[in-house]
Amino acid sequence: MSEQEFSATEQPLLAHLIELRTRVVRAMLGFFLVLLPLLFFAGQLYHFLATPMMKLLPAGSSMIATEVAAPFLTPFKLAAVVAFALALPWILYQIWLFVAPGLYRNERRLVLPMLASSTLLFYVGVAFAYYLVLPTVFKFFVSSAPEGVAVMTDVSKYLDFVLKLFMAFGFAFEMPVAIVLMVLTGFVTPAQLAARRDYVLVGVFVAAAILTPPDVLSQILLAVPAYLLYEVGILASRWIVRNREATATTEA
Repeated sequence: MSEQEFSATEQPLLAHLIELRTRVVRAMLGFFLVLLPLLFFAGQLYHFLATPMMKLLPAGSSMIATEVAAPFLTPFKLAAVVAFALALPWILYQIWLFVAPGLYRNERRLVLPMLASSTLLFYVGVAFAYYLVLPTVFKFFVSSAPEGVAVMTDVSKYLDFVLKLFMAFGFAFEMPVAIVLMVLTGFVTPAQLAARRDYVLVGVFVAAAILTPPDVLSQILLAVPAYLLYEVGILASRWIVRNREATATTEA
């Protein structure tokens, strides 16, 4: 390889690395700009998160901190997670700006709707877990406590438990987007997805049993919406395929 060819190869790589650094820095700045004001309200955020549990605790019970730094670190950790969730659209937008130059025009038209819908569905999944699943599951747990056992949850363990549920429901609600992407890439067809409904139904219940606490109630609350969203994904992919075929016929 001549010196000129090497220089021509090196320049695009260097430009890509500079662009990547710019997008990463801007994504991190967006995250910290959201995080800084949230740190002042970390205690209120944790109180809001703990409300579904606090409402169900017996009179005289409260949450406890078994580690010295837990009262400080736990709300701080929650503030960081909330900041990331709120900054997620900005972070995804930076990723989009980095990969957009390498995409075809028709792919660019699809990416932004996909990013918007996936972010919205993730938020919907988290809201579903907070407003419906947590009160139902905690009510079951508290009512199942043996007589004479005081229910006093550790603050850090509670946060880990809730975040695990949020992640499970947030990603489960991404099912339609994942299905549409698989169909668009030609990995599967809507007909193949419809033919494997039985396997998917069993699979979502197995996944729900792994991702949720060891009780049937939370497993059902995750598996049923996930399967319904699978059906929504099939309908959406069929609609997209029909539109693509109609467009190809018109252009021909």
